[in-house]
Formats: sequence, C-alpha cells, structure tokens
Amino acid sequence: MRDLVHNIGAVQVVGPAVLSATNTSAAIDLAEFGSAALIINTGAIAGSGDFTAKLQDSGDGSTGWADVAAGDLIGTFPASLAADSVVKIGYAGNKRYVRTVITKNSGTSVAVGAVLVKGNPRHAPVA
Repeated sequence: MRDLVHNIGAVQVVGPAVLSATNTSAAIDLAEFGSAALIINTGAIAGSGDFTAKLQDSGDGSTGWADVAAGDLIGTFPASLAADSVVKIGYAGNKRYVRTVITKNSGTSVAVGAVLVKGNPRHAPVA
C-alpha cells in the first residue's frame, strides 16, 4: 500500500470550537504544494443558526483577498452549513495563499473545525 501521510501537509484552519460570530482564518501558504482540499467538520448548530463557508485566495497573503471563483473550486459549498456534517472542497486556483471565511448569517452558534490538506508536494517526504 502507498504511503499517504508523507505526501500531504495538514494545516488546522479553524480549531474545533463553537463559533458565535464570523471567523476568518489566517492565510495558508500553498508554496511547495500542487493541490489543496478544505475539510470542514460541523457539530451542533444552536438557535436556528445559519452559517456559510467560503474560500478566498490572494497572491501575497496580506492584500487582494477575493472569493475563489467557482471554476477554481472542485465541488461546491452548501448554501448553509448543516449540523453533524462534513464538507470537502478542492482548490484548483493558482494563487499562493488561501483562507477560509465562515460567516454567521443568523442564529446563535455552530460547532465547527476545519483542516486544509495540501497535496502533490514538490519535495517528499513531507514532515
């Protein structure tokens, strides 16, 4: 069987937490990797919460942040995050940096965590 663990990088984007406000992650550097996938894991949603998620990209990681175009996403984000679910979205863009934005539209809170998995490393094994 092939080894996956030495061929991916994993970055915690949103630490498992109960969010009651919009959360914008730090910039994640994709240098030295040729692909990326965002995995969002939700738990309970309280108070009829309506939360949405999106991915943004930037060339320098500090300015020019814009929502990733639909053509640069593999898969689609749900209209709203559902309780006790997993969302998996691939990034096919060419910008060096990405970040997530989980937006509170209404309600009380959502339990959520997110990880960005970076793949196709230029140099393996990945530490």
